[in-house]
Amino acid sequence: MSRTPASKAQASRTATARSPVVKSAGAKKTLGVGIIGCGNISSIYMRNMAKFAGLRLAACADMRAEAAQSQGEQYGVAAMSIDDLLASKDVDIVVNLTTPNAHFPVSMAALKAGKHVFGEKPITVEAKHAATLVKEATARGLKIGCAPDTFLGAGGRLARQIIDEGRIGKVLSGTCFLMSHGMEHWHPDPTFFFKPGGGPILDMGPYYLAALVNLLGPVKSVQACASSGFRQRIVTAKGPMQGKAIKVETPTSVQAIAQFANGASIVFVMSWDVWKHGHPPIELYGTDGSLRVPDPNFFGGVVEYTEKGGDWVSVDSADRIYGKPNWRSPNWAPSMPDRANYRCLGIAEMARAIQSGAPHRASGALASHVLDAMHAILQAGETGETVKVKSKIERPAALSETDAAALWVG
Repeated sequence: MSRTPASKAQASRTATARSPVVKSAGAKKTLGVGIIGCGNISSIYMRNMAKFAGLRLAACADMRAEAAQSQGEQYGVAAMSIDDLLASKDVDIVVNLTTPNAHFPVSMAALKAGKHVFGEKPITVEAKHAATLVKEATARGLKIGCAPDTFLGAGGRLARQIIDEGRIGKVLSGTCFLMSHGMEHWHPDPTFFFKPGGGPILDMGPYYLAALVNLLGPVKSVQACASSGFRQRIVTAKGPMQGKAIKVETPTSVQAIAQFANGASIVFVMSWDVWKHGHPPIELYGTDGSLRVPDPNFFGGVVEYTEKGGDWVSVDSADRIYGKPNWRSPNWAPSMPDRANYRCLGIAEMARAIQSGAPHRASGALASHVLDAMHAILQAGETGETVKVKSKIERPAALSETDAAALWVG
C-alpha cells in the first residue's frame, strides 16, 4: 500500500516554530486523531477509525492540499495544512502515513508539538533516527507506536497462544518467506520501492520480523546474502508511470539467517524477483511439534500446528475478534479471497495505554528493534559477515481475547 510524501522542510519548520509543550490527554475517554499523509493507505485507516473504541478522526493533512481535501470530503473530516493539524487542540495522536523518507521529520515535528505518534512502517529509514524518536517521546512523556499491528490480530494472537501454552515445545528453528515479483504491476508510482530505503526488507520485512519477535522475542544476530535480479523495472500499473522504467538501486532478494536471543534460528527470505512459489509465510519447528503462522501482512488467517509427528491441526481465526475477512485489494484477481484488515488496532491499543499509563504493544521500541534487525540483515548481505543486533527489547505482552474485544465497537 502506498503512502504520500510530506515536505521535510515543512516538518522541520513546524518542529522549530512550536514550543515543545507536552499535550496531555487528561481524562478524555476519546482521543482525537490527525492523519498526515493522504495517499492510498490512508483510506483503510480512515474507514476503520470509527470502529475502534477511544478514537475519533479529527483531521487530515497532506503536503498536497488537494489530496487532503479529497480524503476529508470522503470521510467527513476537516482537511488542514500540516502546521495547522499539529497546532490543533483537537488532535491528541498524529498518525504518520507519509513515505518512509519523511517518517522521521514528520514524527519528530509531531512529538515536539506535544502529540502522541503512531506511524506506518518502517518507523524511519535510518536506525539512529528511530532510536532518537523513541528517546524524544520518552523524554516528553508521550507514546510513540508503529505499524505493523497485525500481530495483534486474531491469527497472531492464536499463534502466540499455541506457543505460550507449550504445544510445540521450545522453538528451535523455522522458516520465513515473502516472495513475489515486485510492486510495479499494481502501484501507480512504485519508484521508491526500488530506491535506498525501499526494497522487500524495509518495506515488507517489518510484518514478518514483528510477528517473529512477538512469538520468539528479540533478534540477536544475523547472516545474509543479497542481490538484485533485475537492473530495472517496467511499470505496468495504470497511471502516469505506466510503461516507464525504474532503475533498481537497492537489493530485491535477500536470504538471511536470524538468530534469536532465545536460541531459535530462522531462515528469513524476502524477494521481489520471484514469479511464483509454494512456501508458507512462517513455519516454526519446536521440540514437541511444528507451527504454521498465517500471512502477517493481514490480521486473520488459518493457524496450523502438529504435536510430535501427528497430523496438522487447522484452526481458522475467522471467528475471533479481528479475524473475520472484511477487505480486498482492488488490484486482486477475482479468485483471491477477502482478508482481515483491521488497521487502527495498534492505535486503539496505544490510546488505551495512554489512558491507563500501561505499556503498549505495537511500540516505537519494537519498531526500532525491528529496524535495527533489518539494517543488520542488509549490512550482512553487503559484507558477508555475521552482524549483531545492538538494540535489546522484551517480547511484547500477549494481548488477551478480552482486552482485544474491548477495543472494538464495530
